[in-house]
Amino acid sequence: MKSAKRSCGAPGGRALLLILTALAFTSGCRRDMMNEPRAKTFSESDFFKDGTNARPLPLYAVARENVAESEAFSIGLTNGVYVTQLPIELTPELLRRGRERFDAFCSECHGRLGDGQGAVVQRGFPLPPSYHLERLRNAPLGHFFDVMTNGYGAMASYATQVEPRDRWAIAAYIRALQLSQNAKSADLPADARDKLEDAPK
Repeated sequence: MKSAKRSCGAPGGRALLLILTALAFTSGCRRDMMNEPRAKTFSESDFFKDGTNARPLPLYAVARENVAESEAFSIGLTNGVYVTQLPIELTPELLRRGRERFDAFCSECHGRLGDGQGAVVQRGFPLPPSYHLERLRNAPLGHFFDVMTNGYGAMASYATQVEPRDRWAIAAYIRALQLSQNAKSADLPADARDKLEDAPK
């Protein structure tokens, strides 16, 4: 009795059939992801209000080759160590701005005095440390900038809400708060010390 031979066609026929099927499927696929619509930088645009496809750089954008130029200002570190000095000029205007931004973004948790007794804490939110602890009184200014930039513990990053100059203004104001709450009469100028001593108890 002759065994029935299975007809498989030419050698490699099955592989060829699979390749042709795969090509048929891929040629039918849309190539939108490979050929996305795009516009030349200086071409006109109906999408943007100013009529051009060119977009302005975001505030404080730094070219890659210039990152090290403002390391202290942009990340609060120099050679991997927190900066201890303010990388911008300390002025009364900067402290006023720092107080305004502190009251807007920080005081709800940290309290207006920096004692950690903000409004949300009184409603059950975890208590943040007081700025008047010795550990934080001795912390370098770069620490406060870094915490605002990257977050710490339960505190999220504020980098998208508070621009770098304002973060430095807040750090300077925190230092002023610390000085105001831990000052000694000997730290005052002589005339201010005399007024304090003469004030009714």
